[in-house]
Amino acid sequence: MLPKISKIKGIHPGLILQREIKRSNIKSSQLAMAIGEHKQTISAIINQKRGINPELSIKLADYFHAEEDYFMMLQAGYEVKSALTKNSERKPNLNNIRKVLFWDTTFDKIDWNKNKRAIIKRVLERGNDKEINEIIAFYGKSTVSTIAKSIKNSRLSTFKTNAEMHELV
Repeated sequence: MLPKISKIKGIHPGLILQREIKRSNIKSSQLAMAIGEHKQTISAIINQKRGINPELSIKLADYFHAEEDYFMMLQAGYEVKSALTKNSERKPNLNNIRKVLFWDTTFDKIDWNKNKRAIIKRVLERGNDKEINEIIAFYGKSTVSTIAKSIKNSRLSTFKTNAEMHELV
């Protein structure tokens, strides 16, 4: 029996397919023959070199007695997770931000999306116009403004001054 999608969301469908082939005690070539596909196609999916298309999802679902869109939903979940991972690697133009601004961390390892609130606070407290403008360009003015408004306590008066000067509060 195939696992519920909610439990395996974001996993490549090839991993689930490989597991089911083992559980069914068949070979990938036998599965390919049974559903009318090339064995190279099944192999590529198992090795995560290829994704599932709608026609293949229907064939696999029929073979494994699942919903027709089961494998497509796995594929979609995997692709969304991959896109989120790719977006988390996006960075602002680091030539416009001084490393000394983040003296207490490894500058090259900053997760610019995960630490968005702390970064915006730090730049508004200690950054210059060039750095503030870069952060606004990177995150978008509405995002920076929303976060700036939500920050109630800053030890440095420059936070409020910079936020007002850049029309963020």
